[in-house]
Amino acid sequence: MSATSQPSPFRLTTLPALSRSTADRQESLRTDPERLRARWPSARVVRLDSAGRVPVPEDALLGHRSGGVPLATTPALDVAEEVPEEAVFLGRWEDTDYWAVLADPAGPGRRVGLDGGWGLPVEVTVVGNEAWVDLRAHGAVLDDTAAGLLTTAVALRNWHRRARYCARCGGRTTLHQFGWASTCEQCGREEYPRTDPAVICLVHDDVGVNGENVLLARQPTWPPNRYSVLAGFVEAGESLERCVEREIREEVGVAVRDVRYLGSQPWPFPRSIMMGFAARADAVAPLTPARGEIENAQWVSRERVRAALAGNDPELLLPGETSIAHVMVRAWAEARN
Repeated sequence: MSATSQPSPFRLTTLPALSRSTADRQESLRTDPERLRARWPSARVVRLDSAGRVPVPEDALLGHRSGGVPLATTPALDVAEEVPEEAVFLGRWEDTDYWAVLADPAGPGRRVGLDGGWGLPVEVTVVGNEAWVDLRAHGAVLDDTAAGLLTTAVALRNWHRRARYCARCGGRTTLHQFGWASTCEQCGREEYPRTDPAVICLVHDDVGVNGENVLLARQPTWPPNRYSVLAGFVEAGESLERCVEREIREEVGVAVRDVRYLGSQPWPFPRSIMMGFAARADAVAPLTPARGEIENAQWVSRERVRAALAGNDPELLLPGETSIAHVMVRAWAEARN
């Protein structure tokens, strides 16, 4: 084998589902209310219900190709004559402004069973010709524009729910900049949407360049046979690389090395940014799952991971396509060693 054909360290081969976006956020327009209000009649609106679901065309969802389902947006004037006070500006795409408002389905509808990721079924509500889907379960089936708009809308909704009172004095806050900032009515403190950094790491063994086995673990609250790579939040004063080393050591008792960055994905449940890494570890080192956090951890071969990704191993359920964990595991499984 020539030097040019040697395998290289694996990289993400596709963009994580919730990292996709086409809309320009147009930050400067958030402080230009006259311009935004003038464009309201031609805008489109994303309806987000109290459970964080949005409508998509039922026929597109049931016959979808992964990554091809649009949102069922509504003409702005069908929502209100002028910009509602609670409306959130999401950005602009193809000369159209997009907004989000809270709106529940117009009736109980009917229930349709679909795959919700991890090989587990979920039911969605269908009202008329619209199916109301959840970002966590169905983010991967959305097209790029829909994925970006919905991820932003859900992130802002979750921040609004947690930013009603001032962190300094406890006073009530008022939203402004069309949902992108809040001001305390008591002390005047201004705050912006918060994001909690978290790391997620695929650990493989030392065989060859990309290893022959990957370290997977499961939490005690997960359904049977569900496994994923390890993750955790960054602590105050901690670098991302040191966080990877600490989290893997704390959760399964393994020391890792050669930590390298792969990519990132917003994860607004409620407000995280997941930063993906790869690392190497000694597969013969004993695994010591953290009590109460990790129910089981094991090294799994590339052959078995490939079978699980193809749906041929019911004893191993891997992360759904919405998560960056799925993209990481698939990229590793497809890599040469």
